Amino acid sequence: MASNSFGNIFRFTTWGESHGPAIGCVIDGVPPLIPLSESDIQPWLDRRRPGQSRHTTQRQESDQVRILSGVFDGLTTGTPISLIIDNEDQRSKDYSDIKDKYRPGHADYVYQQKYGIRDYRGGGRSSARETAMRVAAGAVARRILTEAWGKKFTLRGALVQMGSDRINPENFNWDETAKNPFWCPDAAAAARWESLLDATRKQGSSLGAVIALEALGVPVGLGEPIYQKLDGDLAAALMSINAVKGVEIGDGFAAAARHGEENADEMRMGPQGAVEFLSNHAGGILGGISTGQPITARFAVKPTSSILTPRRTITQQGENADIRTTGRHDPCVGIRAVPVGEAMMACVLADAYLHSRATGRIAATAHLS
Repeated sequence: MASNSFGNIFRFTTWGESHGPAIGCVIDGVPPLIPLSESDIQPWLDRRRPGQSRHTTQRQESDQVRILSGVFDGLTTGTPISLIIDNEDQRSKDYSDIKDKYRPGHADYVYQQKYGIRDYRGGGRSSARETAMRVAAGAVARRILTEAWGKKFTLRGALVQMGSDRINPENFNWDETAKNPFWCPDAAAAARWESLLDATRKQGSSLGAVIALEALGVPVGLGEPIYQKLDGDLAAALMSINAVKGVEIGDGFAAAARHGEENADEMRMGPQGAVEFLSNHAGGILGGISTGQPITARFAVKPTSSILTPRRTITQQGENADIRTTGRHDPCVGIRAVPVGEAMMACVLADAYLHSRATGRIAATAHLS
């Protein structure tokens, strides 16, 4: 199986399966002398960790990360950083009754057809368990970017739609995301979603979601104008997350309904000689290159495919069958996709930053001491 790596200069490779003994990743391209320890990574993993509320899978994993290489005396050495997390709560027996059946909406069928073998225990490599290592890599990417851009750099995400229920944009408050289990920026919507998700679970069903991301303090000049467009790389990164079926940069599809004069982000010179944009429909990226404005993106996550409601399928032997997926699954996988989306954005920005640094085309405001 190829393509287990992401990025160019900041590059990470993940390994391991959902029900194997451990998962891990190797991160290459990290500059030396950056302060890094497990305590810099663990808080981000804790945000993604399963079993923290009744609204996520009840699989109990501590997700304690260990750094095996690439750090000495609390500083990165410039050599590959190897990270590992032990799997602690696998229940492979939950899948024994369906091991010969393809779960609709999952990668079971295509894996079997492509490779001639598949790990039916939670999906193996196709399991969202793999995303824990993306979050770990994203934590390292954040350390690079914080060293480069200081406290003005902020990267955050929020769940802005669950099923068909959207937040009220007028109620949007980033502080609210830390006060509910959904990373929801609208307190009223979060209260509705409690009941909505409880009812959905009791029905044996699941819900999709939309996640919004924002990065502040990113300088002008990241990205290339043709095949390494910053928005193209970001879209590819978000689409690589399990269950993601759509990505928007800036206003995305809404821009198609506007006239040109409405959508263009007009500019003026500010009082201190700096360029000021009067709007940000483009999401902080023009021609594949960052503008210095907030970088914004949204991505859509489909409903969890593992549900209790019986579905029609076929077996590996080519027979028609019905399937009902038991075990422990997220009724809305979009909840834990919020920290994963943040991590992938951080990895894209770190890769673009290090590319600009390596080619000598970096914005004057971005540097590593």
